[in-house]
Amino acid sequence: MSAARAGARPRPAPLPELRRIAVDGVGPEDVIFDASGRVVTGIGDGRLLRITLPGPGRPAEVQEVGRTGGRPLGLEVLADGRLLVCDAERGLLRLDPDGGQGVEVLADAVAGTPLRFCSNVVAAVDGTMYFTVSSRRHGLQDWLSDIVEHEPTGLLVRLAPGGEPQVLLDGLQFANGVALAPDESFVMVAETGAWRLTRLWLTGPAAGRRDTLADDLPGFPDNTSRSPGGGFWVALAGPRTPPLAWLHRAAPRVRRAAAAAARHLPAVPPSPARVVEVDAYGRVIRELRGAGRGFRMTTAAAEHAGRLVLGSLVEDAIAWCDLPRSGRE
Repeated sequence: MSAARAGARPRPAPLPELRRIAVDGVGPEDVIFDASGRVVTGIGDGRLLRITLPGPGRPAEVQEVGRTGGRPLGLEVLADGRLLVCDAERGLLRLDPDGGQGVEVLADAVAGTPLRFCSNVVAAVDGTMYFTVSSRRHGLQDWLSDIVEHEPTGLLVRLAPGGEPQVLLDGLQFANGVALAPDESFVMVAETGAWRLTRLWLTGPAAGRRDTLADDLPGFPDNTSRSPGGGFWVALAGPRTPPLAWLHRAAPRVRRAAAAAARHLPAVPPSPARVVEVDAYGRVIRELRGAGRGFRMTTAAAEHAGRLVLGSLVEDAIAWCDLPRSGRE
């Protein structure tokens, strides 16, 4: 039950001109759309923001809708308008962006072990939540060590309504973005440290089986979202590099030494924006690349009404562009 890989990948195309919307903070790591077409994001100081994109004769509008008290990362809007938040410090949270009773902690531990690095979440129609834990060894501030060490400690966790968190997949290489198939037949997880998208079947004859949806991606997959064409947008936070590929093949002691050294070296300059769209069969159907330093280290991509919005762990803004027509049809 592996993904189809027929045909060559399309040539990368330039991203259309990106327009920035400042967020008065740093690190709008994930971006999603609510039912009204507004963008929701969370930034480094714990604030959650709702952003109305500009339109004819109307400027962009940025509104604070909540605070987690930690570091919000992955987001999901529920059918009733409430917001799920993966907070890297506090776990899986829920709140009402239009007021209500504050922040509710849904899960801060799995099997008695505190959640160290809650990353991203998606909700099924029946209310079941699937969320990722990127690492059980390192927190957000030390994410690079996890990538360099290449020790698979990431998790995919299920939380059913009224239930307890249940680990569905263990041993993932920096589990990150998560998304459901349009028919909810499978849940897909981005393994950032392995350059792949992993699929867990939820229904049908393969239910409970894990396989690979897409492999050998051209960069580090981060957050994911469903695309209107029935596939997925995948943000690529950085390009693949030969030194890191070599390290991943080295002995564990070598990788641990390199991770320790990396903590004391200057940060690697973030790479230009880059995203891929993958269809439901795991085929890359388009790749878009930015140029220069206009918007760096893309960690999220979401599409609505012909516009693509990008998030970043390092920028002080979100970015958006009008998408060209694709070969989806």
